[in-house]
Amino acid sequence: MDEEQPHYGLIGQMIAQPGQRAALAGILTEDTDSMPGNFTYLVGEDSANPDALWIVELWADKDAHAASLQLPSVRAAIKKGRPLIAGFGARAEFRPIASPLR
Repeated sequence: MDEEQPHYGLIGQMIAQPGQRAALAGILTEDTDSMPGNFTYLVGEDSANPDALWIVELWADKDAHAASLQLPSVRAAIKKGRPLIAGFGARAEFRPIASPLR
């Protein structure tokens, strides 16, 4: 597999508790620069919903994403962020065909 290109991607919407979007975004973006196999991890504010975030992820493969969920920093972020999450919106898995990032 070509490790210079991502082969697995996720896009998902996360809904924060009312008024907690900025706090949740802060938690989701802590310590995200050292996840093996990750090409891009982007958190953005939904333009139409003041409580929603979109998360875009590009990974070497699905296994790299699954392994990231076991990292101590990711597990700590999940635990810290869980009370701020009201729910989830749309979610899509995809296979990137080109990556202008990185």
